[in-house]
Amino acid sequence: MRLKEKYQKQIAPELKTKLGFKNSLLVPRLTKVVLNVGFGRHVKEKDFMANVEKGLTKIAGQKPVLTVSKKSISAFKIREGLIIGAKVTLRGQRMYDFVERLVNIVFPRVRDFRGISEKSVDREGNMTVGFKEYVSFPEILADEADSNIFGLEVCLGTSAKNREAGLELFRALGFPFKKDSK
Repeated sequence: MRLKEKYQKQIAPELKTKLGFKNSLLVPRLTKVVLNVGFGRHVKEKDFMANVEKGLTKIAGQKPVLTVSKKSISAFKIREGLIIGAKVTLRGQRMYDFVERLVNIVFPRVRDFRGISEKSVDREGNMTVGFKEYVSFPEILADEADSNIFGLEVCLGTSAKNREAGLELFRALGFPFKKDSK
């Protein structure tokens, strides 16, 4: 059973009773997933930018948007209007497919993975997870990813009103949290 179908038929009714909601529209759900890569010290390297764009396109299944700096910061050698990163926003069926791959394939492939800390869920119920290497995604072949290995951040936005509701949603979706996260 696909994740979206499983959410609609099993997870949402369980969360409704567990969280004590009378209206099914109050049940927390995923709203969007944002994949984000900052270029950092590689800001002036065009081949690195092209590699990041190609990698994000493979991972997300859609072309990334290049992000531009809003201000000049002399300490970081950044000028206003300089391309400093790339991001992809996933919604709908692509979002659910990505989350399913993230939980079932990517997390088990991450080196030395012990689970996600509960601290990665903020007080609005959204979660942010960072990856040091993008090669744990199944779309990326190990021999393709040569010296230009980059890290990426995955932000999962929810409609939860608080942290507890967000944690319950992520647990129900199958996210592997650490057993004792202190």
